[in-house]
Amino acid sequence: MTDILRQVGQLLISSIPAALGLMVVWAGYRFIVHGKLQQVLEQRHALTEGAIQRARQEIADAEARTAEYEQKVREARAQIYQQQQARRQRVLEQRNAALAEARKSAGEMVKQARAVLEKDVLAAKAALEQQASVLADQVIQQVLRPAAAAGGR
Repeated sequence: MTDILRQVGQLLISSIPAALGLMVVWAGYRFIVHGKLQQVLEQRHALTEGAIQRARQEIADAEARTAEYEQKVREARAQIYQQQQARRQRVLEQRNAALAEARKSAGEMVKQARAVLEKDVLAAKAALEQQASVLADQVIQQVLRPAAAAGGR
């Protein structure tokens, strides 16, 4: 066992220069490379975060523009709908005016037809009264003639 301890001791003594060299390399790395490497990594991180922030801002701007566009589209649709409603209202008013004019015209025609019909009725009554009078005279003459002929005999 002493042999093993001696060999381990020699191994440890022979590894001291390698350990010291490793420490020197590590210290050099820390002083020369590590600081700059950390600085570059922080810059890259900052640039990456900045790019992410800019991307988020651009996305927010795009969403705002999209919302504005959609609002304008809704307003345009509402305006078109109002114009259509106004046009429908004008057409409806024109139709109602035409209907009122047609009703008025039809009413006038009915009045004229009634007046003509009333004149015809009066003329027919007058003709009937005249004919009735003539017929009554004829009936009276027919009735009285046989009586006159019988009385004169």
